[in-house]
Amino acid sequence: MTVVEGTASAGTGRVRPVSVAVIGTGAIGQDLVAKVHRSAFLTCGLVAGRNPGSAGLRHAAALGSPTSADGIDAVLGAPRAFDVVFDATSAMAHAEHWRLLEPLGALVIDMTPSRIGQMVVPTVTGPQPPAVRNVNLISCGGQASVPIAHALAQRFDVEYIEVVSTVASTIAGRATRLNLDEYVTTTQHAVTSFSGVGDTKAVLNISPAVPPAPFRTAVHAIAPGADAEQVRAVVAAAAERVRAAQPGYQAVACSVNGDRITVSLEVVADSEVLPPYAGNLDIINSAAVMVAEQHAVRLSAAARTGAGR
Repeated sequence: MTVVEGTASAGTGRVRPVSVAVIGTGAIGQDLVAKVHRSAFLTCGLVAGRNPGSAGLRHAAALGSPTSADGIDAVLGAPRAFDVVFDATSAMAHAEHWRLLEPLGALVIDMTPSRIGQMVVPTVTGPQPPAVRNVNLISCGGQASVPIAHALAQRFDVEYIEVVSTVASTIAGRATRLNLDEYVTTTQHAVTSFSGVGDTKAVLNISPAVPPAPFRTAVHAIAPGADAEQVRAVVAAAAERVRAAQPGYQAVACSVNGDRITVSLEVVADSEVLPPYAGNLDIINSAAVMVAEQHAVRLSAAARTGAGR
């Protein structure tokens, strides 16, 4: 395990930044690298892509990160193993990447809707260690909607949940478009799993609007007998928890009409790399960095415990 000495702290002990690799140099990968560089708990040991002339590799190199155009082979051939590997490629590619990375012992954070690893939504699942070494961040719509769906189902008798996300066409890259089917099925599976509601639906719209609109997600629920004031309080509390990690996240509207609840969410990107309307990428990257930082805290705690024996 490669751990670099640092001065970051969490709780009562110091946290030594852990070494991470990023596979993928598209918009997600570029913003992820920028967020890793801002983190006191993470250090970027490698950014790997396939196109040596890509903007993503140039961006990473400008930030001082080691880069390679050898893709997954660069991660596998690194002289020292990484503590965390972010896979920002595609669902299909991740299946092969995980087969190759599993023996290395790193925490693999899957940014694709592959449904291979354990699904994690940090503000819902909390800081406990995952049961496996492969963590799946579901989708941007999943990260936006699951905290609200989970909170509503915890408090009310919810019979149905529908999640509709709209992303700007200009930020929906090739991998996103290739993963549309996986996006829908994985997001729906996550809403069902985290809410416990059997009847769910997920929809993704890609909007060509000019100028591009911010990332929006609507959560529709049927909950007989739900009190409107209590619904608004539950939604506000859940949104505040997400906003602690993603400042651009907010519930812009919450209405209750009879048994029907509608929550309108909007995410504005808080990023040095992404345009403000790319909140869909920002929210999943913010979640990924939170998971990696929680892992760094656990590794430092384990090292202190071992040293004290």
